[in-house]
Amino acid sequence: MTKRLASAWLAVPFAAFAVPAMASEECGRVSIAEMNWASAGVAAQVDKIILEEGYGCTVELVAGDTMPTFTSMNEKGEPDMAPELWVNAVRTPLDAAVGEGRMVIAAKILEDGGVEGWWIPKYIAEEHPEIDSVQAALEHPELFPAPEDASVGAVHNCPSGWNCQISTANLFRALDAESKGFTLVDTGSAAGLDGSIANAYEREQGWFGYYWAPTAILGKYEMVPLPFGVETDKEEWDSCTAVPDCPDPKVNSYPVSDVYTVVTKEFSEKAGVAMDYVSKRKWSNQTVGKILAWMDDNQGTNEDAAYYFLETMPELWQSWLPEDVAKRVADAL
Repeated sequence: MTKRLASAWLAVPFAAFAVPAMASEECGRVSIAEMNWASAGVAAQVDKIILEEGYGCTVELVAGDTMPTFTSMNEKGEPDMAPELWVNAVRTPLDAAVGEGRMVIAAKILEDGGVEGWWIPKYIAEEHPEIDSVQAALEHPELFPAPEDASVGAVHNCPSGWNCQISTANLFRALDAESKGFTLVDTGSAAGLDGSIANAYEREQGWFGYYWAPTAILGKYEMVPLPFGVETDKEEWDSCTAVPDCPDPKVNSYPVSDVYTVVTKEFSEKAGVAMDYVSKRKWSNQTVGKILAWMDDNQGTNEDAAYYFLETMPELWQSWLPEDVAKRVADAL
Protein backbone atom coordinates (compact mmCIF):
# COMPACT_ATOMS: atom_id res chain seq x y z
CA MET A 1 0.00 0.00 0.00
CA THR A 2 2.81 2.41 0.97
CA LYS A 3 4.70 1.75 -2.27
CA ARG A 4 1.56 2.21 -4.34
CA LEU A 5 0.68 5.50 -2.66
CA ALA A 6 4.26 6.69 -3.04
CA SER A 7 4.15 5.85 -6.75
CA ALA A 8 0.88 7.70 -7.13
CA TRP A 9 2.38 10.71 -5.35
CA LEU A 10 5.44 10.74 -7.60
CA ALA A 11 3.15 10.55 -10.63
CA VAL A 12 1.16 13.63 -9.66
CA PRO A 13 3.49 16.31 -11.08
CA PHE A 14 3.71 14.54 -14.43
CA ALA A 15 -0.04 13.99 -14.55
CA ALA A 16 -0.61 17.64 -13.72
CA PHE A 17 1.41 18.71 -16.77
CA ALA A 18 -0.76 16.44 -18.92
CA VAL A 19 -3.99 18.14 -17.91
CA PRO A 20 -5.04 20.84 -20.36
CA ALA A 21 -5.00 24.35 -18.92
CA MET A 22 -8.63 24.74 -19.93
CA ALA A 23 -9.70 21.98 -17.54
CA SER A 24 -7.90 23.64 -14.63
CA GLU A 25 -9.34 27.07 -15.45
CA GLU A 26 -12.86 25.69 -15.75
CA CYS A 27 -12.71 23.79 -12.49
CA GLY A 28 -10.44 25.87 -10.27
CA ARG A 29 -10.48 25.37 -6.51
CA VAL A 30 -13.05 22.96 -5.07
CA SER A 31 -13.93 22.26 -1.44
CA ILE A 32 -15.54 18.89 -0.71
CA ALA A 33 -17.12 17.72 2.54
CA GLU A 34 -15.54 14.48 3.78
CA MET A 35 -18.44 13.29 5.91
CA ASN A 36 -17.76 11.35 9.10
CA TRP A 37 -19.13 7.98 7.94
CA ALA A 38 -17.24 5.56 5.74
CA SER A 39 -19.25 5.45 2.51
CA ALA A 40 -19.36 9.25 2.27
CA GLY A 41 -15.71 9.59 3.22
CA VAL A 42 -14.64 7.20 0.47
CA ALA A 43 -16.83 9.04 -2.06
CA ALA A 44 -15.13 12.33 -1.15
CA GLN A 45 -11.69 10.79 -1.68
CA VAL A 46 -12.73 9.30 -5.04
CA ASP A 47 -14.01 12.72 -6.12
CA LYS A 48 -10.77 14.37 -5.01
CA ILE A 49 -8.62 11.98 -7.03
CA ILE A 50 -10.76 12.18 -10.18
CA LEU A 51 -11.24 15.95 -10.06
CA GLU A 52 -7.54 16.59 -9.49
CA GLU A 53 -6.06 14.01 -11.83
CA GLY A 54 -8.74 14.08 -14.50
CA TYR A 55 -9.85 17.68 -14.54
CA GLY A 56 -6.97 19.63 -13.03
CA CYS A 57 -8.98 20.95 -10.09
CA THR A 58 -7.35 21.97 -6.82
CA VAL A 59 -9.34 20.08 -4.19
CA GLU A 60 -9.57 20.72 -0.45
CA LEU A 61 -11.34 18.20 1.77
CA VAL A 62 -13.11 19.57 4.83
CA ALA A 63 -14.66 17.65 7.72
CA GLY A 64 -18.42 17.31 7.40
CA ASP A 65 -21.64 15.99 8.89
CA THR A 66 -25.21 16.13 7.61
CA MET A 67 -26.68 19.14 9.39
CA PRO A 68 -23.54 21.32 9.79
CA THR A 69 -22.49 20.77 6.16
CA PHE A 70 -25.95 21.46 4.77
CA THR A 71 -26.31 24.61 6.90
CA SER A 72 -22.91 25.91 5.82
CA MET A 73 -23.58 25.25 2.13
CA ASN A 74 -27.01 26.85 2.38
CA GLU A 75 -25.98 29.94 4.34
CA LYS A 76 -22.33 30.50 3.35
CA GLY A 77 -22.00 28.73 0.00
CA GLU A 78 -19.25 26.46 1.28
CA PRO A 79 -18.06 23.78 0.95
CA ASP A 80 -18.77 23.45 -2.77
CA MET A 81 -19.94 19.85 -2.60
CA ALA A 82 -21.38 17.21 -0.28
CA PRO A 83 -20.82 13.92 -2.15
CA GLU A 84 -23.22 11.87 0.00
CA LEU A 85 -26.03 13.78 1.69
CA TRP A 86 -28.86 11.73 3.23
CA VAL A 87 -31.53 14.25 2.38
CA ASN A 88 -34.47 12.89 4.38
CA ALA A 89 -33.01 14.71 7.38
CA VAL A 90 -32.96 18.05 5.52
CA ARG A 91 -35.69 17.55 2.92
CA THR A 92 -37.72 20.72 3.53
CA PRO A 93 -34.85 23.23 3.78
CA LEU A 94 -33.06 21.54 0.86
CA ASP A 95 -36.12 21.88 -1.35
CA ALA A 96 -36.25 25.56 -0.39
CA ALA A 97 -32.53 26.05 -1.12
CA VAL A 98 -32.88 24.41 -4.54
CA GLY A 99 -36.02 26.39 -5.34
CA GLU A 100 -34.37 29.66 -4.34
CA GLY A 101 -31.24 28.93 -6.41
CA ARG A 102 -28.64 28.45 -3.68
CA MET A 103 -28.03 24.72 -4.11
CA VAL A 104 -28.25 22.08 -6.84
CA ILE A 105 -28.97 18.36 -6.57
CA ALA A 106 -26.29 16.99 -8.89
CA ALA A 107 -26.84 13.22 -8.75
CA LYS A 108 -28.34 10.31 -6.85
CA ILE A 109 -25.03 8.87 -5.69
CA LEU A 110 -26.55 5.74 -4.06
CA GLU A 111 -28.65 4.40 -6.89
CA ASP A 112 -30.53 2.08 -4.49
CA GLY A 113 -30.96 4.79 -1.88
CA GLY A 114 -30.20 4.24 1.78
CA VAL A 115 -31.99 1.00 2.68
CA GLU A 116 -33.22 -0.03 6.14
CA GLY A 117 -35.22 -3.07 7.10
CA TRP A 118 -35.34 -6.54 8.64
CA TRP A 119 -32.98 -9.05 7.02
CA ILE A 120 -32.18 -12.77 6.99
CA PRO A 121 -29.07 -14.57 5.66
CA LYS A 122 -29.15 -15.48 2.00
CA TYR A 123 -28.61 -19.18 2.80
CA ILE A 124 -31.76 -19.20 4.93
CA ALA A 125 -33.73 -17.51 2.15
CA GLU A 126 -32.48 -20.11 -0.35
CA GLU A 127 -33.22 -23.07 1.94
CA HIS A 128 -36.66 -21.72 2.81
CA PRO A 129 -38.11 -19.92 -0.23
CA GLU A 130 -41.45 -19.72 1.58
CA ILE A 131 -39.92 -17.05 3.83
CA ASP A 132 -40.56 -14.15 1.50
CA SER A 133 -41.78 -11.55 4.00
CA VAL A 134 -41.35 -10.46 7.60
CA GLN A 135 -44.67 -12.09 8.45
CA ALA A 136 -43.53 -15.39 6.92
CA ALA A 137 -40.31 -15.31 8.96
CA LEU A 138 -42.36 -14.82 12.12
CA GLU A 139 -44.04 -18.15 11.42
CA HIS A 140 -40.67 -19.91 11.99
CA PRO A 141 -39.15 -18.99 15.36
CA GLU A 142 -37.25 -22.29 15.30
CA LEU A 143 -35.12 -21.02 12.40
CA PHE A 144 -33.96 -17.91 14.27
CA PRO A 145 -33.06 -19.03 17.81
CA ALA A 146 -32.43 -16.36 20.43
CA PRO A 147 -28.81 -16.36 21.70
CA GLU A 148 -29.82 -16.77 25.35
CA ASP A 149 -32.85 -19.04 24.87
CA ALA A 150 -33.04 -21.24 21.78
CA SER A 151 -36.64 -22.16 22.58
CA VAL A 152 -37.77 -18.77 21.24
CA GLY A 153 -36.98 -16.87 18.08
CA ALA A 154 -35.00 -13.61 18.05
CA VAL A 155 -35.49 -10.31 16.30
CA HIS A 156 -32.21 -8.42 16.72
CA ASN A 157 -32.65 -4.75 17.48
CA CYS A 158 -30.49 -1.63 17.08
CA PRO A 159 -28.20 -0.35 19.82
CA SER A 160 -29.64 1.96 22.46
CA GLY A 161 -29.84 5.59 21.41
CA TRP A 162 -30.34 4.88 17.72
CA ASN A 163 -33.65 5.87 16.18
CA CYS A 164 -33.91 2.45 14.55
CA GLN A 165 -34.19 0.92 18.01
CA ILE A 166 -37.48 2.78 18.44
CA SER A 167 -38.87 1.85 15.02
CA THR A 168 -37.86 -1.79 15.37
CA ALA A 169 -39.47 -2.06 18.80
CA ASN A 170 -42.69 -0.47 17.53
CA LEU A 171 -42.82 -2.77 14.51
CA PHE A 172 -42.16 -5.77 16.77
CA ARG A 173 -45.27 -4.79 18.74
CA ALA A 174 -47.32 -4.00 15.64
CA LEU A 175 -46.56 -7.46 14.26
CA ASP A 176 -47.43 -9.08 17.61
CA ALA A 177 -44.14 -10.93 17.30
CA GLU A 178 -44.00 -11.97 20.95
CA SER A 179 -47.17 -14.04 20.60
CA LYS A 180 -45.56 -15.77 17.61
CA GLY A 181 -42.70 -17.03 19.77
CA PHE A 182 -40.14 -14.24 19.34
CA THR A 183 -38.21 -12.01 21.69
CA LEU A 184 -36.62 -8.65 20.87
CA VAL A 185 -32.87 -8.88 21.46
CA ASP A 186 -30.90 -5.80 22.55
CA THR A 187 -27.57 -6.07 20.73
CA GLY A 188 -25.96 -3.50 23.02
CA SER A 189 -23.78 -1.70 20.48
CA ALA A 190 -22.99 -1.40 16.79
CA ALA A 191 -20.21 -3.95 17.30
CA GLY A 192 -22.66 -6.27 19.03
CA LEU A 193 -25.13 -6.04 16.15
CA ASP A 194 -22.37 -6.67 13.59
CA GLY A 195 -20.98 -9.51 15.66
CA SER A 196 -24.35 -11.25 15.87
CA ILE A 197 -24.53 -11.40 12.06
CA ALA A 198 -20.90 -12.54 11.72
CA ASN A 199 -21.37 -15.27 14.33
CA ALA A 200 -24.54 -16.54 12.66
CA TYR A 201 -22.82 -16.67 9.27
CA GLU A 202 -19.78 -18.50 10.60
CA ARG A 203 -22.07 -21.17 12.05
CA GLU A 204 -24.58 -21.03 9.17
CA GLN A 205 -27.32 -20.39 11.69
CA GLY A 206 -30.47 -18.36 11.36
CA TRP A 207 -30.44 -14.63 12.02
CA PHE A 208 -33.32 -12.16 11.82
CA GLY A 209 -33.38 -8.48 12.61
CA TYR A 210 -32.70 -4.87 11.73
CA TYR A 211 -29.85 -3.70 9.51
CA TRP A 212 -29.17 -1.12 6.82
CA ALA A 213 -27.18 -0.62 3.61
CA PRO A 214 -24.62 0.24 2.42
CA THR A 215 -22.32 -1.16 5.12
CA ALA A 216 -19.19 -3.24 5.47
CA ILE A 217 -21.10 -6.10 7.10
CA LEU A 218 -23.45 -6.46 4.13
CA GLY A 219 -20.40 -6.29 1.89
CA LYS A 220 -19.01 -9.36 3.67
CA TYR A 221 -22.19 -11.34 4.36
CA GLU A 222 -25.01 -11.72 1.87
CA MET A 223 -28.29 -10.81 3.53
CA VAL A 224 -31.81 -10.58 2.11
CA PRO A 225 -34.21 -7.80 3.16
CA LEU A 226 -37.78 -8.96 3.78
CA PRO A 227 -40.79 -6.84 2.83
CA PHE A 228 -43.37 -5.90 5.45
CA GLY A 229 -46.22 -6.35 2.95
CA VAL A 230 -47.39 -2.74 3.08
CA GLU A 231 -46.39 0.52 1.45
CA THR A 232 -44.52 3.07 3.52
CA ASP A 233 -46.97 5.34 5.34
CA LYS A 234 -44.81 8.41 5.94
CA GLU A 235 -47.39 10.13 8.12
CA GLU A 236 -47.72 7.03 10.31
CA TRP A 237 -43.95 6.70 10.39
CA ASP A 238 -43.41 10.25 11.63
CA SER A 239 -46.31 10.24 14.09
CA CYS A 240 -45.90 6.74 15.53
CA THR A 241 -43.47 4.22 14.03
CA ALA A 242 -40.42 6.34 14.86
CA VAL A 243 -41.85 7.74 18.11
CA PRO A 244 -40.88 6.19 21.49
CA ASP A 245 -43.67 4.27 23.22
CA CYS A 246 -46.25 4.91 20.52
CA PRO A 247 -49.43 3.41 22.05
CA ASP A 248 -50.84 1.78 18.93
CA PRO A 249 -48.19 1.12 16.24
CA LYS A 250 -49.25 -0.18 12.84
CA VAL A 251 -47.29 -2.44 10.49
CA ASN A 252 -45.25 -0.14 8.28
CA SER A 253 -42.30 -0.25 5.90
CA TYR A 254 -39.03 1.58 6.40
CA PRO A 255 -38.78 4.57 4.05
CA VAL A 256 -35.93 4.42 1.55
CA SER A 257 -33.62 7.36 2.18
CA ASP A 258 -32.75 9.50 -0.81
CA VAL A 259 -28.97 9.95 -0.91
CA TYR A 260 -27.76 12.68 -3.23
CA THR A 261 -24.67 14.58 -4.21
CA VAL A 262 -25.48 18.22 -3.54
CA VAL A 263 -23.44 21.18 -4.74
CA THR A 264 -23.67 24.93 -4.38
CA LYS A 265 -25.12 26.91 -7.25
CA GLU A 266 -21.77 28.68 -7.69
CA PHE A 267 -19.92 25.37 -8.12
CA SER A 268 -22.46 24.11 -10.66
CA GLU A 269 -21.77 27.21 -12.75
CA LYS A 270 -17.98 27.40 -12.38
CA ALA A 271 -17.01 23.73 -12.56
CA GLY A 272 -17.48 23.41 -16.32
CA VAL A 273 -16.95 19.89 -17.65
CA ALA A 274 -16.16 18.61 -14.14
CA MET A 275 -19.85 19.09 -13.32
CA ASP A 276 -20.62 16.48 -16.00
CA TYR A 277 -18.70 13.92 -13.94
CA VAL A 278 -20.38 14.91 -10.69
CA SER A 279 -23.79 14.55 -12.37
CA LYS A 280 -23.05 11.08 -13.78
CA ARG A 281 -21.28 9.21 -11.04
CA LYS A 282 -23.31 6.83 -8.92
CA TRP A 283 -22.83 3.37 -7.47
CA SER A 284 -24.89 0.57 -5.96
CA ASN A 285 -25.10 -0.40 -2.32
CA GLN A 286 -23.50 -3.72 -3.26
CA THR A 287 -20.48 -1.94 -4.75
CA VAL A 288 -20.11 0.32 -1.73
CA GLY A 289 -20.51 -2.67 0.58
CA LYS A 290 -17.60 -4.46 -1.12
CA ILE A 291 -15.40 -1.38 -0.79
CA LEU A 292 -16.26 -0.94 2.88
CA ALA A 293 -15.68 -4.64 3.57
CA TRP A 294 -12.19 -4.36 2.03
CA MET A 295 -11.59 -1.21 4.06
CA ASP A 296 -12.65 -2.95 7.28
CA ASP A 297 -10.60 -6.09 6.63
CA ASN A 298 -7.47 -4.07 5.81
CA GLN A 299 -7.93 -1.29 8.37
CA GLY A 300 -7.75 1.12 5.47
CA THR A 301 -8.39 4.85 5.42
CA ASN A 302 -10.94 6.57 3.22
CA GLU A 303 -8.11 7.38 0.81
CA ASP A 304 -6.88 3.76 0.76
CA ALA A 305 -10.41 2.59 -0.03
CA ALA A 306 -10.75 5.17 -2.81
CA TYR A 307 -7.57 3.88 -4.47
CA TYR A 308 -8.77 0.29 -4.00
CA PHE A 309 -12.00 1.18 -5.82
CA LEU A 310 -10.20 2.98 -8.65
CA GLU A 311 -7.69 0.17 -9.10
CA THR A 312 -10.14 -2.76 -8.95
CA MET A 313 -13.34 -1.41 -10.53
CA PRO A 314 -12.21 0.67 -13.54
CA GLU A 315 -15.15 -0.48 -15.67
CA LEU A 316 -17.49 1.45 -13.36
CA TRP A 317 -15.70 4.74 -12.79
CA GLN A 318 -14.45 4.99 -16.37
CA SER A 319 -18.10 4.91 -17.50
CA TRP A 320 -18.56 8.22 -15.67
CA LEU A 321 -15.81 9.98 -17.64
CA PRO A 322 -14.82 10.95 -21.18
CA GLU A 323 -12.11 8.71 -22.54
CA ASP A 324 -9.32 11.28 -22.28
CA VAL A 325 -10.19 12.13 -18.68
CA ALA A 326 -10.40 8.46 -17.73
CA LYS A 327 -6.94 7.90 -19.24
CA ARG A 328 -5.43 10.73 -17.19
CA VAL A 329 -6.87 9.27 -13.99
CA ALA A 330 -5.72 5.75 -14.86
CA ASP A 331 -2.19 7.00 -15.68
CA ALA A 332 -2.00 8.71 -12.30
CA LEU A 333 -2.86 5.60 -10.27
